[in-house]
Amino acid sequence: MMIALFGYGKTTSAIAKKRASKFFADVEEVTQKDGFTIYPASFYNPNEFELAVPSPAIPPNHPLVKKSPNVLSDYDLFYKDFPFTIWVSGTNGKTTTTQMITHMLKKRGAVSGGNIGTPIASLPKTPIWVLETSSYTLHYTNIAKPDIYILLPITPDHLSWHGGFEEYEKAKLKPLKRLREGELAIVPKRYENTPSNGFLVGYETPKEIASFFGLDIEKIEFQGPFLLDAIIALAVTKALFNESDYELLNSFKIDSHKQEEFFDDLGRLWVDDSKATNIDAAMEAIKRYQDRKIHLILGGDSKGVSLKPLIDFLKGLNIKVYAIGDAADEICRLCRMENIPFYRAQDLKIAVKEIEKELEKGQVALLSPACASLDQFKNYKERGEVFKQIILRKD
Repeated sequence: MMIALFGYGKTTSAIAKKRASKFFADVEEVTQKDGFTIYPASFYNPNEFELAVPSPAIPPNHPLVKKSPNVLSDYDLFYKDFPFTIWVSGTNGKTTTTQMITHMLKKRGAVSGGNIGTPIASLPKTPIWVLETSSYTLHYTNIAKPDIYILLPITPDHLSWHGGFEEYEKAKLKPLKRLREGELAIVPKRYENTPSNGFLVGYETPKEIASFFGLDIEKIEFQGPFLLDAIIALAVTKALFNESDYELLNSFKIDSHKQEEFFDDLGRLWVDDSKATNIDAAMEAIKRYQDRKIHLILGGDSKGVSLKPLIDFLKGLNIKVYAIGDAADEICRLCRMENIPFYRAQDLKIAVKEIEKELEKGQVALLSPACASLDQFKNYKERGEVFKQIILRKD
């Protein structure tokens, strides 16, 4: 059986190494890459393939997807080979929560994959898979299901891809419908009554999860948005193995580009929060420093999401905004409407240079863009690295 693969990336190339496949993408002519042949989308004939698997970034309104009668995700394609799986989804914190759970269950043979690091097709055969699961993947997944589903809070994101918040939310809730009796899902309280055969534990705060699972929140060293991730990781190990290893949890190290603090040669505080690619993540970082004067770098690709709620959130704070990227015009317009000081920097280097003129000790310069990075960078990691290089004079 030949599978049609739409788009060339980590997910689809991993599939091609395991199953007979043919690539189609938005290319002008037949292209060779990494030993594979990629055909223009116009070459695709749906009658020649039983199945089609899109790269997660390919939206449902893409002509290739619309022409295909049997579209599925890589999760569906390999579901029969799944070990015990824990899926982690939500708007913010997916990566950290996935990593923390894997850290806690590593001695049990857990590995992580999915949207983080290793695609499904390349994961080793181990007892437990912890899968960071994007709304893109969930949209195309109609067969596979998790054994435990972790849903972090949902706020507007990827709206241009999904066509609106309702479809985004619907994708995040799909796994609940396929859970079997007794299978655990930890979900925001507003979704605890979603129709499901699973056992749904609802929460509004980390304390509620800690109380339900009998965890001592005072023994956890993580704070701010990382507290929820930590509590959930402990809850999973408690549910599976009746273990609460606080020392092991506290040994976990947070990734770079997540509220990562560093100082310049004048002793001034800078924070690399480039991973904050939506407004909710940016708000969490701003809350952490709201008792200081904040020099905030915002902007990039807004992904079709209005930034007005974020600008409204800034009212009353001692803050100045430095707007960059494709969203710069909208940010400046909204700041002007709300009388929030701003500077139209356009790019990251200009923003940093302007902040350096004003930043004083006791204040904070925060890169928490609330937008994706692809308008000016390869990814959020490159954006964060460039940010640090400029400040530390390594550019």
